Amino acid sequence: VSRETLMKQISNTGVNMIYFDNAATTYPKPETVYRAVEECMRTYCGNPGRSGHKLSLHSGRTVLEAREAVAELFNVQNLDRIIFTLNATDSFNIALRGFLESGDHVIMSSMEHNSVARTIKHLESQGVENTIVECNELGEISIDAVREAIKPSTKLIVMIHASNVTGTLMPIKAIGELAREKSIRFMVDAAQTAGVYDIDVNALNIDFLVFTGHKSMYGIQGVGGLYINDDIHIKTIRVGGTGSSSESLLQPQIYPDWLESGTPNTPGIAGLREGIRFIQHEGVSKIRDYEEELCQYFLDKLKNIEKIKVYGPRNAKKQAPVISLNIGKTGSSDISYILDSRYDIATRSGLHCSPLAHKTIGTLDQGTVRFSLGYFNTEKQINKAIDALKSVVQEVKID
Repeated sequence: VSRETLMKQISNTGVNMIYFDNAATTYPKPETVYRAVEECMRTYCGNPGRSGHKLSLHSGRTVLEAREAVAELFNVQNLDRIIFTLNATDSFNIALRGFLESGDHVIMSSMEHNSVARTIKHLESQGVENTIVECNELGEISIDAVREAIKPSTKLIVMIHASNVTGTLMPIKAIGELAREKSIRFMVDAAQTAGVYDIDVNALNIDFLVFTGHKSMYGIQGVGGLYINDDIHIKTIRVGGTGSSSESLLQPQIYPDWLESGTPNTPGIAGLREGIRFIQHEGVSKIRDYEEELCQYFLDKLKNIEKIKVYGPRNAKKQAPVISLNIGKTGSSDISYILDSRYDIATRSGLHCSPLAHKTIGTLDQGTVRFSLGYFNTEKQINKAIDALKSVVQEVKID
């Protein structure tokens, strides 16, 4: 199903809202994703790997096909090193808590999401040291600053690929090269970029790649994933049934079973498989080019509205299609409420689970109104948002 066909289907759903909250979760999804989830639930949703009957085997093939799709998208050679999880937060807990030990040092940026920051701060009590490398007010990081933060005990560098607050794209290729030079492992948060930007784990020297299924990979909520380099073995934080080595009371140390305990979210994985197939059909470059055009169009329109402050690079080549703004000192939640209740425009306000990022750009007290664009948004919708913002600027008190 092409984007154009899907847009016609969306117009017939009766949903009148303009949705600009794709950084939280993409909406709508390709029709094939909805159908795949329903088909799984209705026709074959046996427990994969737990039985030998047709329904279980069908579910097992679905999970395998999803692994293959993820591997192709990120150029992963070993399917067993793709771990299905609940979401990106679950992936970070598995990876960070399984890899880092007392005495280790980890580096992260000041633009990281709480899924990274809170997990790393939690590990302080277990003797893991961390350094937060400060970014500038645009959310950009200096490679030299990362280099200066390295210590003899540095075991890992964690970096968000694109900020969920400002959209700022981080120089992960250069940081991956630095990590390789220093024999340090490199972890990338691709929650905002997987499916939109080219990610090759080998070319970018990525040892751990964290992704979530429900954003720009077009799956449903409740499924995410983690790639781990072949030469890394981590502790597991979860043990239990795997469908393999059931005669043993010890967790099987083969991947992905070592890290995948319990019944997987087969319907969610089926949806993720179809989301990736949609991406492959459309092409990552086509999706990225369209979203870049939309982002720049919106940024250019915002330049013509006085009293609106836009954060981040303000350049679609330097940021994912995530645009944060404020109107004077008016609370971001107030602006977002007006856009929702009066203009049927969905945005997100507040701190976006990223207080470090808001401290970096100077909005920790106010938060921001975030417009996050997706492949199914249009210039017409942006024009309506611009008109709405112009009206809001006229009615709110600007200090």
